[in-house]
Amino acid sequence: MENKRLKLPAGLPTFEEIRTNGYIYVDKTKYLVNMIDTGKIYFLARPRRFGKSLTISTFYALFSGRKDLFKGLYAEEFLNRPEFVPSPVIWLDMGGVETYYGIEGIKESIKSKTLMIADELKIDIEKNALIGDILSKLIVKTAEKYNSKVVFLLDEYDKPYTDFVNDPDMANEVRKLLRGYYSQLKANDKYLSFIFITGISKYTKMGVFSTLNNLVDISLNEEYGNICGLSEEEIINYFPDYIDETAKKMKLSTDDLLKKMKKYYNGFCFDKGGQHRLYNPFSTLNFFFSKYFSNYWIESGTSAMFVEFLKSNRLSVEQFRNFPATDNFLYHSTEIEKAEPESFLFQTGYLSLRKNAEDKLVLDYPNTEVLNALSALVSEYIMENQPDDFTYCRNDFLIALERRMVELVISVFNRLLASIPFDDFNKAAQQAVLFNNYNFSVQEWLYRSNILSFLRGCGVVVIAEMHTNLGCPDIVVNYMKKTWVMELKVAYKGESVTDKVEEACKQITDNNYAKPYPDAICLAMVIDDEVRQITEYKVF
Repeated sequence: MENKRLKLPAGLPTFEEIRTNGYIYVDKTKYLVNMIDTGKIYFLARPRRFGKSLTISTFYALFSGRKDLFKGLYAEEFLNRPEFVPSPVIWLDMGGVETYYGIEGIKESIKSKTLMIADELKIDIEKNALIGDILSKLIVKTAEKYNSKVVFLLDEYDKPYTDFVNDPDMANEVRKLLRGYYSQLKANDKYLSFIFITGISKYTKMGVFSTLNNLVDISLNEEYGNICGLSEEEIINYFPDYIDETAKKMKLSTDDLLKKMKKYYNGFCFDKGGQHRLYNPFSTLNFFFSKYFSNYWIESGTSAMFVEFLKSNRLSVEQFRNFPATDNFLYHSTEIEKAEPESFLFQTGYLSLRKNAEDKLVLDYPNTEVLNALSALVSEYIMENQPDDFTYCRNDFLIALERRMVELVISVFNRLLASIPFDDFNKAAQQAVLFNNYNFSVQEWLYRSNILSFLRGCGVVVIAEMHTNLGCPDIVVNYMKKTWVMELKVAYKGESVTDKVEEACKQITDNNYAKPYPDAICLAMVIDDEVRQITEYKVF
């Protein structure tokens, strides 16, 4: 392809810059043309760094008539239609609204952004008017000046609101402010030819969706499932030289590289049919740039708001494996302070849709990157009040795995267990056992799930029985070419820890759990439920 020697557009959200400065552009313009041809008002929800802003930027160039930017793309035909004429465009990005200085600060930030757009369009507006009036005048005067209906592009409409997910009172104040501001879109509908709105989720009381009666929400529409993100086919077709270079650098065949990439970065799905499996573009492009596996998307900016949400809801990682995605979840919009945790995690990209073995739609983690990164976050907040926090425990644990230091492995596990506020996770445990029909108790689920979260958070390769329950070893850990086969038992009041550890050893031996792993280290462990510590173990 002609794109073969072009640069990687990692982190670039501007269509014009990508097209003029020698970067690869994966052509998504057929979706934009289809929207223009078939409707007027659209909404798209996607997690951060999934291409929403690039889509907005592409719309801006398209409606502005930048034919030079669309040569060779699907939308080139649209711009060459005899009836096409450029339109004035109002492009409002709410992602940069200042939210640190209270409601008045938010109001002034929105006003400043709106007036800046007016200056760019050379529209004169009274600067002391209310923000809703300023937006209304901007729309009307733009239409009058250019003698044309206006295109309105609204990016991250919900960002000022979602910053206050853990502050319901402030969230309500921001919602009321935005409701009055966004209601001007409905009031000035006759001056608008096309509206495209993006955000993390659809909140019905924001003054956008409650007034725009003919809005089409394409967020879960199969036809637009691939509008953002990268399919495997697109990666192979647009990035062949980067695939070859990365495979060579990592001493892998291209097939093996693609298999590893698929496990680590693929798996996002945003359509209700569960059909499209996508790579996060930010992670994929940064992987090609750096040529090693890392959690690029998570590391690019996990908000304090998200961490506080995890803490306040006492979320565990394993409770959302194979989680039922009901029709109510898919189609019912609610406000952020009333959203169920699974809905919040889906909208923010930490959970994704997929079909299970029974062909039912469920939620689960899209890939290894997200599962490991979220596991690390959960482990960090569990252990944050301990002298030996997550970082120290992780470092000790990796040393213990590499050097076969069994006592240090047990010590790290016990430090983790001592940190867990078990009572706070009872609801999560009950939910997980109920949904997955596990044949072990709620208490045992708590032990297993938190140990698994810690292991995945350490970045080691983990194979676990937890969400399949098919009679495999509880945990298999691979690190530095060493394999540990671990079996975990719980001794409840009146039960012998000695008997339990022998039972675990027998289970490993009789079922040949270590057979697939030459030179595996087998570790049988027993947690005494009364003291919530591993008090007996054997290694062989």
